[in-house]
Amino acid sequence: MNRRLYTIYKKLYCYFGPQNWWPADSPFEVMLGAILTQNTNWHNVERAIHNLKKEKLLSVSKLAKVSQGKLACLIKPTGYYNIKAKRLNSFLKFFLKNYQGSIKKISSEHTPQLRRKLLSVNGIGQETADSILLYALNKPVFVIDAYTKRIFYRHHFIDGNAEYENIQALFMQHLKKNNKLFNEYHALLVRLGKEFCLKNNPRCSICPLK
Repeated sequence: MNRRLYTIYKKLYCYFGPQNWWPADSPFEVMLGAILTQNTNWHNVERAIHNLKKEKLLSVSKLAKVSQGKLACLIKPTGYYNIKAKRLNSFLKFFLKNYQGSIKKISSEHTPQLRRKLLSVNGIGQETADSILLYALNKPVFVIDAYTKRIFYRHHFIDGNAEYENIQALFMQHLKKNNKLFNEYHALLVRLGKEFCLKNNPRCSICPLK
């Protein structure tokens, strides 16, 4: 299994090259992006982040003081903005209460324990929690998303009813636990899903994994 997984990685890396993901100026910006990207595309998240930067609000202390109404307006491009404003507020309170808004402190938390804490925050599910762990905090946790599920289902690694934990275990148990590898691998799968392994009318005949 590990040979098959590494073969897929090498093919994608050779085809697409390094993805340099997650595009952000700070770990905190990655955290915000991980929450905002729920149910929307990255272009919309970029617009919302731009709004926050324009208001000079990309710090935990400043953003925590913003009213929920104003925050909702600023992140409106991402859709479901009232819900996401509540989720951001829940995360900010969690981050300040438990880690005083310090990236150093939250990074020092033992990964399994931190993951459990993140999942206890309103609006943070497994994919969002793992995105924060991997992309913001450089923890070796493999992120599973719709692209990953679709690709590995179509290539007969998993069945259509596979749970998040089972798909994640496929990578965690057969790849070297390395945050850089997990980062690049997941980013490459997202690229493949967006450009070739489409939900409808997939471009199988020219897929890099053909």
